[in-house]
Amino acid sequence: MSGLVQQSEETAGMPVDDNPFTARWTAKGHTLCLGHWEIRYRSTLLELPPGICENPMDTFGIFSFLFPDDEDYCEGLREPEWLEKHSNWLMDLFETYKIPFDSEHVSWFYHAVNAEDWRCGSCGGCL
Repeated sequence: MSGLVQQSEETAGMPVDDNPFTARWTAKGHTLCLGHWEIRYRSTLLELPPGICENPMDTFGIFSFLFPDDEDYCEGLREPEWLEKHSNWLMDLFETYKIPFDSEHVSWFYHAVNAEDWRCGSCGGCL
Protein backbone atom coordinates (compact mmCIF):
# COMPACT_ATOMS: atom_id res chain seq x y z
CA MET A 1 0.00 0.00 0.00
CA SER A 2 1.08 3.59 -0.14
CA GLY A 3 0.83 4.31 3.59
CA LEU A 4 3.63 6.30 5.14
CA VAL A 5 4.89 4.12 7.97
CA GLN A 6 5.68 6.15 11.07
CA GLN A 7 7.76 4.33 13.66
CA SER A 8 7.11 5.05 17.31
CA GLU A 9 9.92 5.84 19.72
CA GLU A 10 9.55 2.32 21.16
CA THR A 11 10.06 0.65 17.78
CA ALA A 12 12.44 3.09 16.10
CA GLY A 13 15.38 1.08 14.85
CA MET A 14 13.59 -2.22 15.51
CA PRO A 15 14.18 -4.67 12.66
CA VAL A 16 10.95 -5.34 10.77
CA ASP A 17 11.76 -9.07 10.94
CA ASP A 18 11.17 -9.00 14.72
CA ASN A 19 7.49 -8.18 14.26
CA PRO A 20 5.41 -11.29 15.08
CA PHE A 21 2.41 -9.78 13.24
CA THR A 22 1.87 -9.84 9.51
CA ALA A 23 -0.96 -7.98 7.85
CA ARG A 24 -2.27 -8.27 4.34
CA TRP A 25 -5.13 -6.48 2.64
CA THR A 26 -6.44 -9.07 0.20
CA ALA A 27 -7.45 -6.79 -2.67
CA LYS A 28 -4.86 -5.21 -4.93
CA GLY A 29 -4.87 -2.83 -7.85
CA HIS A 30 -8.00 -0.86 -8.64
CA THR A 31 -10.38 -2.85 -6.42
CA LEU A 32 -9.07 -2.15 -2.93
CA CYS A 33 -12.57 -1.69 -1.50
CA LEU A 34 -13.36 -5.36 -2.27
CA GLY A 35 -10.76 -6.83 0.07
CA HIS A 36 -10.49 -7.76 3.73
CA TRP A 37 -7.75 -8.00 6.37
CA GLU A 38 -5.71 -11.13 6.92
CA ILE A 39 -3.68 -10.51 10.05
CA ARG A 40 -1.55 -13.21 11.62
CA TYR A 41 0.21 -13.41 14.93
CA ARG A 42 3.12 -15.72 14.29
CA SER A 43 1.31 -18.25 12.07
CA THR A 44 -2.17 -17.91 13.60
CA LEU A 45 -4.79 -16.11 11.52
CA LEU A 46 -6.66 -13.66 13.73
CA GLU A 47 -10.42 -13.29 13.31
CA LEU A 48 -11.12 -9.58 13.43
CA PRO A 49 -14.45 -8.19 14.62
CA PRO A 50 -17.18 -7.45 12.05
CA GLY A 51 -16.81 -3.92 10.74
CA ILE A 52 -13.05 -3.99 11.31
CA CYS A 53 -12.06 -6.80 8.95
CA GLU A 54 -13.43 -5.18 5.78
CA ASN A 55 -12.51 -1.53 6.31
CA PRO A 56 -9.38 0.63 6.37
CA MET A 57 -7.69 0.73 9.80
CA ASP A 58 -7.30 4.52 9.81
CA THR A 59 -3.57 4.42 10.54
CA PHE A 60 -1.42 7.43 9.62
CA GLY A 61 -0.08 7.79 6.11
CA ILE A 62 -0.36 9.28 2.66
CA PHE A 63 -3.05 7.46 0.69
CA SER A 64 -3.54 9.81 -2.25
CA PHE A 65 -3.61 8.11 -5.65
CA LEU A 66 -2.67 11.35 -7.39
CA PHE A 67 -0.13 12.69 -4.87
CA PRO A 68 1.43 9.66 -3.12
CA ASP A 69 4.49 11.62 -1.93
CA ASP A 70 2.80 14.88 -0.90
CA GLU A 71 2.73 15.17 2.90
CA ASP A 72 -0.16 17.64 2.60
CA TYR A 73 -2.27 14.54 1.99
CA CYS A 74 -1.33 12.77 5.23
CA GLU A 75 -4.33 11.44 7.08
CA GLY A 76 -5.28 8.95 9.75
CA LEU A 77 -4.21 8.45 13.31
CA ARG A 78 -0.68 8.17 14.61
CA GLU A 79 0.01 5.24 16.88
CA PRO A 80 -0.97 6.75 20.29
CA GLU A 81 -4.24 8.21 19.00
CA TRP A 82 -5.02 5.05 17.05
CA LEU A 83 -4.56 2.91 20.14
CA GLU A 84 -6.81 5.19 22.17
CA LYS A 85 -9.57 4.88 19.57
CA HIS A 86 -9.21 1.13 18.95
CA SER A 87 -8.08 -0.25 22.32
CA ASN A 88 -11.41 -1.90 23.22
CA TRP A 89 -11.64 -4.31 20.31
CA LEU A 90 -7.87 -4.72 20.16
CA MET A 91 -7.70 -5.69 23.83
CA ASP A 92 -10.45 -8.28 23.29
CA LEU A 93 -8.65 -9.63 20.22
CA PHE A 94 -5.35 -9.97 22.05
CA GLU A 95 -7.05 -11.67 24.99
CA THR A 96 -8.82 -14.15 22.70
CA TYR A 97 -5.53 -15.21 21.11
CA LYS A 98 -3.43 -14.99 24.31
CA ILE A 99 -1.29 -12.19 22.87
CA PRO A 100 0.35 -9.98 25.50
CA PHE A 101 -1.35 -6.59 25.56
CA ASP A 102 1.75 -4.48 26.10
CA SER A 103 3.19 -1.49 24.28
CA GLU A 104 5.57 -3.62 22.24
CA HIS A 105 2.91 -5.98 20.86
CA VAL A 106 0.42 -3.17 20.23
CA SER A 107 3.10 -1.21 18.37
CA TRP A 108 3.99 -4.25 16.26
CA PHE A 109 0.31 -4.69 15.40
CA TYR A 110 -0.04 -1.03 14.41
CA HIS A 111 3.05 -1.11 12.18
CA ALA A 112 2.05 -4.35 10.45
CA VAL A 113 -1.37 -2.90 9.65
CA ASN A 114 0.00 0.54 8.71
CA ALA A 115 2.18 -0.97 6.00
CA GLU A 116 -0.93 -2.38 4.27
CA ASP A 117 -3.53 0.24 5.18
CA TRP A 118 -5.54 1.97 2.47
CA ARG A 119 -8.34 4.49 1.94
CA CYS A 120 -11.34 4.53 -0.32
CA GLY A 121 -10.08 6.17 -3.51
CA SER A 122 -6.40 5.49 -2.77
CA CYS A 123 -6.20 3.03 -5.67
CA GLY A 124 -7.81 5.38 -8.19
CA GLY A 125 -10.35 2.71 -9.17
CA CYS A 126 -13.41 4.85 -8.50
CA LEU A 127 -12.03 8.12 -9.87
